[in-house]
Amino acid sequence: MPEQDVKPPQRLCASAELQERGKAVSFDVVQWREPVRAFALRFDGQAVAYLNRCAHVPTEMDWQEGEFLDGDKRFIMCSIHGAVYDPLTGQCLMGPCNRGRLTKIEVTERDGEVYWQPTRDTKPAFED
Repeated sequence: MPEQDVKPPQRLCASAELQERGKAVSFDVVQWREPVRAFALRFDGQAVAYLNRCAHVPTEMDWQEGEFLDGDKRFIMCSIHGAVYDPLTGQCLMGPCNRGRLTKIEVTERDGEVYWQPTRDTKPAFED
């Protein structure tokens, strides 16, 4: 079976759209041939992105569209199960997610833009 080419980095948003500990930018990807929502946010100056899937039960986690952080804006928290994650690593810190972690999507910033990197398993939802 021939190896499929991995796509180049995909533009996600302008860097300014990711405000420190603010609302996340949501985007669509395909993981393992299934459509999935993902999100990117800025935490401690870093842009980070994850699939919008709790490690406990694969449900979307945001409280409202783009709202993933707890009330103190210190952790990513699943609105359904209360699982708590480290925003920089995606590692579960407490709750029913045990030692799980969020599925990370690699992001980079250059020239005032944020890009996400497709992989063999996570691809753009929409082809150009």
